[in-house]
This record gives sequence, structure tokens and C-alpha cells, in this order.
Amino acid sequence: MESKADDDECPEEDDPAPRPAEVVADLGHAGERLDRFLAGQFPALSRSRLKTLIEKGRVRADGNIVSDAAGKVRTGTVYRVDVPRPEPSRFLPEPIPLTILHEDAHLLVLDKQAGLAVHPAPGAWTGTLAHGLLHHCGAALMEIGAAGRPGIVHRLDKDTTGVLVVAKSETALHSLGKQFQAKSAERIYRALSVGAPSPVLGRVETRIGRDPRDRKKMAVLPETSNAGKLAATHYQTVAMLGAGPRGAAAAELRLILETGRTHQIRVHMAHLSCPLIGDETYGGSRAARALDHSLAEQGIAMKRQALHAAVLGFRHPFTNEMMRFETSPPDDWQSLRAALDGIRVK
Repeated sequence: MESKADDDECPEEDDPAPRPAEVVADLGHAGERLDRFLAGQFPALSRSRLKTLIEKGRVRADGNIVSDAAGKVRTGTVYRVDVPRPEPSRFLPEPIPLTILHEDAHLLVLDKQAGLAVHPAPGAWTGTLAHGLLHHCGAALMEIGAAGRPGIVHRLDKDTTGVLVVAKSETALHSLGKQFQAKSAERIYRALSVGAPSPVLGRVETRIGRDPRDRKKMAVLPETSNAGKLAATHYQTVAMLGAGPRGAAAAELRLILETGRTHQIRVHMAHLSCPLIGDETYGGSRAARALDHSLAEQGIAMKRQALHAAVLGFRHPFTNEMMRFETSPPDDWQSLRAALDGIRVK
């Protein structure tokens, strides 16, 4: 659960980028693949997106259209990328079920379900929480916050569940955003991991930024890197679960966010060699596959990362009252937790 001011858990995948964008290739990039070179120069565009633009004739080298994404970069050449603006779409209210924990004239607190994207983005232009909020709160919410993100103070990944607050006025949006930025908002997660972190209690701090090999993923970057941002997570092992070849097969974790970067918890736990169960993006280790196999034998298949935003605390923007909300993980998380108690992984 992360604030916009502090980045957030959902990656930005909007069709962004300068229009047009130009870059001059220096000697250090001579001979590099064109699509790889351009992806490094324009982080807002994925390599696959650039390959499509090249194939559509929207990339020029010294004014001439290039069509080979695998072509070699030439020193001193001016490369120009013309990025078409996305077609305008109507942002319409949709009757999406919302589990509301609290609502007043200034804000709304809800327990977000799995599978619900917070705001429109490529792959989820409709059916998002933002669409449901418009239906629930009315068109006036469109005026609060950034375009396409009415009232959105912070976000959760599509498949992360839990407590989330929405602002219903600009004053509330500003106040809540400042609290997240100042790290005064309380944010606690519950998670189930493959294996357990070592040590079992601690704080992990790294730089997190776009994975240079896969722009859709985040990664821990070198400490000396100028890219990314510092991210810090406090973690505590609540319980060791089951048995594996080298100790516990899994663990229940309590995590407190000090910062809020894109995919922060998921990246940090994978960095500690205990990725979250069900995390197809940052999991995939041999231990994760073995645990999945043992769970499948019991008829358990976690189709999403086992992560729940359990606690959110903040001061009310108008009354200054301290508000705190806590919810239990949903049924799939609870069933997984129960199955892990006695599991044996070879």
C-alpha cells in the first residue's frame, strides 16, 4: 500500500513518453541492438513497445525510417521515436462491488478484493476500482486528483488485497498524501513466503528501480546506481510453517513499510531468497516450484501473490482524529495458511 508521493506498489504502465523523442547515439552504444538501445534511452517505453513502433515505421535514423528492431546502432546517428497518443476513451462509472469499511464526506476506506486494478492502465482500461468509485461517489469525484485516478491516494497491486483509503476532496487528498510522504501513516502487511528470511527479524534497505532486462519488472539495483529510489521494509517472521529440505517450507510474515516503492515488498522478499507464495513475477525458484507441487497434491493452488494489506492508520484530514483499520486476509490466503502448517516438501 503506497502513496503516490512515495511511488506505489503498482507499476506505471501508461502509454507515456515524449512525443516525439530524440536521442543521439554515442560511441558507447555503437553496434547495440536498436530496440535495446532505445529502451535504455526512453525508460517510459518497453522494449516490446519500441519494437512495435519500429515495425510500424515510427522510428527514424537521421530522418530515414528504420524497420529492423535488431539493426545495429550507429555512432552519431540521431534517432527519433514518434509515439502516437492513445485514442481518447470515455471514463465511465461501473457498478463494481466495494467492501466499504468507513465513509464520510471527506474520505472512503475499503477492503480491496483480489483481481481488481486500482486505476485504468494498459490491459485494464475498464473494470477498475476507479470506475467503481465513480459509480459509488458520483461524477464530482472526477475532479479530485490526477486524470483517470479520481481520489486515488495510494495503490495496491491488482492481486494484492486489503485496506485502502480514497479521498473525496482535494483537501483530503493533499493531507493524506502528505502523511504517506512523511511516513506517518501506519501500513502493515501480512504475507506467506517460500521458506523464511534469515535472520527471522530485520530491516532491508536497497535501491529499487526498473529491471534493465525486463521493463515490466522492478529489481534491486546496485547501491552506486543513479537509477531507482531507496526502499526500506521492516519484516518479522510470525511463524515457521511446514518442513523442507533446508528448514521451514514456508513462513508467515508481518511487514511494515518505511517507504512505498513499486512492488517493494515482493522485490525485497525475493531479494532475501523468500519470494511470496504465488508470485509469478518474482518467484519461480526451485524451492517455490517444489512447494507449489506439494500444495497441488492437497488441491491448493495460489493464483496470486499471498500478500494482504492488513492495517492502515492515519489522521483524519479534517477532524485530526487518529483512524486505524484492520482486516483479515481473504479465504484463499487463509486456506493456504492452514495447508502450510503441516506440509512436507521434498
